[in-house]
Amino acid sequence: MAGPDFDQEIKQLHATLSTIGQVLDLDGMRAEIADLGQQVAAPDLWDDQDNATRVTGRLSTLQGELDRFSALASRVDDLEIMVQLGQEEGDADAIADAERELVSIKKAVEVLEVRTLLSGEFDAREALVTIRSGAGGVDAADFAEMLMRMYMRWAEQHKYSVEVFDTSYAEEAGLKSATFAIHAPYAYGTLSVEAGTHRLVRISPFDNQGRRQTSFAAVEVVPVLEQTDEIEVDENDIKVDVYRSSGPGGQSVNTTDSAVRLTHLPTGLVVSCQNEKSQLQNKAAAMIVLKAKLLARKKAEEKAQLDEMRGDVAASWGDQMRNYVLNPYQIVKDLRTGYEVGNPQAVFDGDLDGFLEAGIRWRRGAEKAAAS
Repeated sequence: MAGPDFDQEIKQLHATLSTIGQVLDLDGMRAEIADLGQQVAAPDLWDDQDNATRVTGRLSTLQGELDRFSALASRVDDLEIMVQLGQEEGDADAIADAERELVSIKKAVEVLEVRTLLSGEFDAREALVTIRSGAGGVDAADFAEMLMRMYMRWAEQHKYSVEVFDTSYAEEAGLKSATFAIHAPYAYGTLSVEAGTHRLVRISPFDNQGRRQTSFAAVEVVPVLEQTDEIEVDENDIKVDVYRSSGPGGQSVNTTDSAVRLTHLPTGLVVSCQNEKSQLQNKAAAMIVLKAKLLARKKAEEKAQLDEMRGDVAASWGDQMRNYVLNPYQIVKDLRTGYEVGNPQAVFDGDLDGFLEAGIRWRRGAEKAAAS
């Protein structure tokens, strides 16, 4: 088998990185980093803690993006030297190493290229994910828990931190619902393509007759708010209920009425938090979730108005967006993009990047088509 055409491959990598650099606006990024660095160095920075958190967070995000790009560009330069030396010396081992590095670099460039497609208003935000079991009884509740574990494993693989706000356990097994935040830059833009109805087909482990069962779970993804977001919530519009936490919990979590449920009366939105020890902490966390969902609702209403003005009758992706089939064959297939994997266990273990990349590219194509 002939090896890769290194000259052509490296030339293409340089071209792709050049395009990515233009989209990222590296000069503008460096200028903003310099400005934020001066703000961070100011002795009175932490007099305003909210602003300090925003400034340091933005600086960390930008510096990370710039470092990621610079490191990738250096790897391409190093690969070019590795290939040149290997070819000059006829070193087969060095050429084999270069082939492996080429594959690795191409994958990293592809991931970075997908990142440039995340240019929506809130794409750079962290993500707030809610999973609810749907039709399918106990199998649906078990499926909801499988999906939560899947996203947790995905976050773990990428070294993203996760904060669980609420878990409502079903009676026999699994979850009725769960809400958690994934703290990472561009988590919302990346995971927003997961929103929709997920469908599982398998031999039910809860059916003593071993029959095949179809069950459903809904995934909702909204951006985490920042201090600058203008979402005002009137305290008179909120009904507050307190109750005793349920499910697994440590000392004092399940022994006091610390769980909090907030109902936003004008919209009917209900959120709850039970994973902190104090009622005050749970109320503050629930308010974060409520405001994020109110912002998402506001943006959805604005988008619906624009779609109506455009005459767009296909404003949603439809209810069922992905199938997870474990019997009579094994496959996970996204119904929007056509992307599929024949190893469901790997997907449930967090191997989601292929689905996420395909979804992001599909969404960008759909946006371009709608704009034209």
